[in-house]
Amino acid sequence: MKLLLISANRERDPYPVFPIGLACLAGALEAAGHLLTALDLCFEADPGRAISSALDEHQPDAVVISLRNLDNVTWPGSRSYLDGVRDIVSLCHARAVTIIGGSGFSLMPVEILASVGAHYGVAAEGEEVLPRLLDCLEGGGDAALLPGVVLPGKTDFMPPLPLSAIGTPDRTLFDVARYCREGGMANLQTKRGCPYGCIYCTYPLLEGRCMRLRPIAEIIAEIRTLVDGYGVSYLYFVDDIFNYPPDFAEELCLAMIAERLAVNWSAFINPDFVTPRLLQLMLAAGCDAVEYGSDSGSSRMLKALGKSFTVDSIRDSSRLCREFGVDFAHYILLGGPGETRETVLETFALMDEVDPTAVITMTGIRIYPGTALEQVALRDGIIAPGDSLLEPVFYISPEIREELCDLVTQEALKRRTWIVPGLEVNINSAMLDALRMFPVKGPLWKLMKRLGRSRVSPM
Repeated sequence: MKLLLISANRERDPYPVFPIGLACLAGALEAAGHLLTALDLCFEADPGRAISSALDEHQPDAVVISLRNLDNVTWPGSRSYLDGVRDIVSLCHARAVTIIGGSGFSLMPVEILASVGAHYGVAAEGEEVLPRLLDCLEGGGDAALLPGVVLPGKTDFMPPLPLSAIGTPDRTLFDVARYCREGGMANLQTKRGCPYGCIYCTYPLLEGRCMRLRPIAEIIAEIRTLVDGYGVSYLYFVDDIFNYPPDFAEELCLAMIAERLAVNWSAFINPDFVTPRLLQLMLAAGCDAVEYGSDSGSSRMLKALGKSFTVDSIRDSSRLCREFGVDFAHYILLGGPGETRETVLETFALMDEVDPTAVITMTGIRIYPGTALEQVALRDGIIAPGDSLLEPVFYISPEIREELCDLVTQEALKRRTWIVPGLEVNINSAMLDALRMFPVKGPLWKLMKRLGRSRVSPM
């Protein structure tokens, strides 16, 4: 079949993100013998015109739409992306079979399919089931019997099955150079799945709790292709946790060192698994920055959020980063269950103590179906049974809801390294656009120590 693959993501803050999920699908679809064209809407000034032109030029039999996120997960400045997806489906619906999937779709597949009006949906990993769905469309099979395939008007579907093996994304249909130029890096995934129990997290829902590791040799080959074939000089590992399992992280670093890859990189890591040996190997392999999903500096809040580590782990791992001269950022979520003025100030105090390069802070926590946070929100009356979560709904502790924004704004503006996107403290879209004018490699937060005290105040 002739297929048009559309990446629906148009979000560019803090930087444009390469559609790695759709690139993984492309490899599987090409292997199944389909003819592919891709349209990446991230860089299109007029998405409607671009879609119409692609339909006219390529006359596809089916359009595969990838939805990365439902919204920008930012409160109070939240933006939903569903209207844009409805527009895409509306333009394509009468001219080709429309199939929607992606991580954003998979969070609420039945509800999103009903909302946007596509012909079919594919929940969770689509590399194996999407070619089978296309075979059904060509041969007249029963798509309802396929795992993960969602049909209009149906309130249930066969549960998706995890991939037996994670393939290498095919980036040839996409503008890798532009993502590196405007985003400062290329992305790469080494594993899927997460065994941890953070109450708000969707990774276990999307990828399962069993961690599936890619062969080291395949990862090295992919990096080599990015470096030699695309001129990539900076990588970001998109794994939920780069340094777990620790022996896998060490093996990968040793392989990168042996390969003498001319690339720097950064990744999200867990404070519990940071050792001097691993940090030395990461640095020798090209790592120049790490990010921690610390969420809080309060022991009480770490427990409430289901985190696997302690305040002491945050202290110890931060100390190692300072000793080894590694730039590091802590990502913080304020307003979760049980948050109070006292726990917020504990977080500010701990960040002052550990002194990271940057602290990226979100106020409120997006509620998704199937998470433990959804049950807490029901218990606390934040949401009611039957409420739709398609549009962004955030959990904010009733004990601090009225003062959270003012408190965070007041305290963050005192500190040079704090960034609060939802409140536009020390960052906003205009500032991000200006930063992209510089040849920045890696996360933009690394610039905090070079920029000096920002004077950006809330709108």
